Amino acid sequence: MIVTSATILAPQPTAGARTPTPASVVLQRLHDEAPPNHFTLGWLMVGLQRRSFGIITLLLALVAIAPGISIAAGMLLMIPAFQMVAGKPAPVFPRLVADRSLPTRHLAALVQRCLPVLRYLERGIHPRWRTPLGPTKRIVGIVIALLSATLIVSPIPFSNIVPALVVALISIGYLEEDGVLLSVALLSAVITLAVATMTVWETVVGAKWIVGLW
Repeated sequence: MIVTSATILAPQPTAGARTPTPASVVLQRLHDEAPPNHFTLGWLMVGLQRRSFGIITLLLALVAIAPGISIAAGMLLMIPAFQMVAGKPAPVFPRLVADRSLPTRHLAALVQRCLPVLRYLERGIHPRWRTPLGPTKRIVGIVIALLSATLIVSPIPFSNIVPALVVALISIGYLEEDGVLLSVALLSAVITLAVATMTVWETVVGAKWIVGLW
């Protein structure tokens, strides 16, 4: 029997009610099965299968926390977010992006940094308050798209950290099918978006006032 990365990473069926594979387990398998030197987003898509949206948004959110690359990460987050709104079964990136080789060491370092925190959080995370998959995916997609926009346009240094953390929290709640965590994360997103909107507005008003003085 030939075991591929897609077979290994895919959640295994269980008898009775389906219990989603913890995100930390999926990431650990992803880390263990990664090619030795380089990987592509296309390889991730094949390996993650139905977990693609949650894992991709989680990884991109963690990348977006780092200053300097949050704008690029926010742009990439827009792709799966809009596809979630459209009801796509899995994210599809442009071939130029999907086939681009990336150093495996960066993926390994990212996974190793987030695994301890994720495993700690999973002690209190479990499937509850399950909601219909289709509507939930669309709502999550809309909110992630809006948060991604704040990563791109926010003018204040380090203002990328909170939206990126909220996207990560939403991704974990969505992955683990934890309606309680997802509800808290979505409420946090509403607050974050309200604050970001006020900040941008005050910045624009301040800029107009300064220009008016000249």
